[in-house]
Amino acid sequence: MAIDFHSRENRSSYSTRAADPTWVKKINDLCDVKGKKVLDIGCGGGIYTKALAMMGASSVTGVDFSRQQLLSAKENCRGYSNIDFRLGDALDTKLENDRFDIVLERAVIHHIKDLTLCANEIYRVLKTGGICIIQDRTPEDCLVEGSKSHIRGYFLEKFPPLIRKETLRRHSSEKVRDALQEAGFKDSKEYKLWEVRKTYNDIEELVRDLMNRTGRSILHELTDRQLEELAVYIKRQNFKPGEPIVEKDRWTIWHAVK
Repeated sequence: MAIDFHSRENRSSYSTRAADPTWVKKINDLCDVKGKKVLDIGCGGGIYTKALAMMGASSVTGVDFSRQQLLSAKENCRGYSNIDFRLGDALDTKLENDRFDIVLERAVIHHIKDLTLCANEIYRVLKTGGICIIQDRTPEDCLVEGSKSHIRGYFLEKFPPLIRKETLRRHSSEKVRDALQEAGFKDSKEYKLWEVRKTYNDIEELVRDLMNRTGRSILHELTDRQLEELAVYIKRQNFKPGEPIVEKDRWTIWHAVK
């Protein structure tokens, strides 16, 4: 069953981590956030909204379609006077034209069928010369094999039916770039990023995170029994007792200018 982002039960699933320095460095390489007005579309629990504020943005607006996620985000970002949150979605943010210097859309487009409408909305709210940053996985990113750092690869190895589910919901890089071009963006470029997702003290801590399906929508496609089987499968991957695990995910980032 697909994750229900509107469920109170899943409210905190996307707010328990902090953005890793690998992500912060990549964004800083792509644009200067300091002093800018930034929009975080599909902000979830506010992990990256907070990171952008800490990177020096003058203001960050987080938009999400789930009231429950926004409640979690507000709690997560409590004390940041330069952050505000709005109810809206990637196709209709309900924000005014030409308002933002930078728009981030991280891990959102795989939930969207019409990328052109999505790109049009980003274009509309950006100022002239503003920067669009989209981060998501391509089908190729999803098929990287599992390893001690790329834990996600084990999900598809253990349950091959997830391959079809995972790849069909992802957009090719060509499709994303075509949508950006059609919306009017220029200078579209593509980058790869191995982002550190989280560091665990040992395999047991990782397994607890998996069993809670924390921030992993794909695991909501598995039953509780299948999730237990996955945990056993991952434990068998030659992890040493007490060995720290640095989990990394591979992403594609598209950068374009209005």
